[in-house]
Amino acid sequence: MNLPKLRLISFKLCPFVQRTVITLLHKDVPYDIDYIDLNDPPEWFKELSPLGKVPVLQVDGKEVIFESAVIQEYVDEITPPPLQPEDPLLRAKNRAWISYGGEMIMKMHGMVTAKDAEAFNEASDAFAAMLARVNDVHSGSDYFNGDAFALIDAAYAPIFMRLDRLCQECGVTVLDLYPKLKRWSDNLLALPSVQHSVVEEFPMMYRKMLEKMDGYLATQLK
Repeated sequence: MNLPKLRLISFKLCPFVQRTVITLLHKDVPYDIDYIDLNDPPEWFKELSPLGKVPVLQVDGKEVIFESAVIQEYVDEITPPPLQPEDPLLRAKNRAWISYGGEMIMKMHGMVTAKDAEAFNEASDAFAAMLARVNDVHSGSDYFNGDAFALIDAAYAPIFMRLDRLCQECGVTVLDLYPKLKRWSDNLLALPSVQHSVVEEFPMMYRKMLEKMDGYLATQLK
């Protein structure tokens, strides 16, 4: 099967880009990746990205696709077998919970940027409540739908990787409240496609990001 030439525009710490990279790696799809500084994006990126966000996928040097969930589905559709459920209802539910995962990423950002313990605890409680909703709909097996890896697993892996960093760097243990999700996290973080979906210096960069935020979590760094 002749695949198009894919060029992914990325920011090294972006969890939404990571969703796409996991999908590409899991399906063994060749691609090029360019990293930019979102605080000072190049002019060509501003012209390429309608929303000024990453990820952006350039296809054969011409067409442009944006939004991580859309890029995930495109990559999946051009490289069988599919990583989406066959049942239309289950597939739609997966799409809905992928969108929910995007909201969780934004809620986690509130934990990272909290300026004091009170604000952090409030953000952490709100995030834990979202975890509880995911816990209620998770299959209880190795992956979200059961025994097979799916696009939704690629979408949640970046959340778990960052929770793992927060646990190691700051002692944040919110995931321990949900053993079923902790097992899911462990399974995902053990996958080569997840482990290789970030740059080698990701742990150091994430810690430096916490330091730069100069919030409550910066005071909890080990």
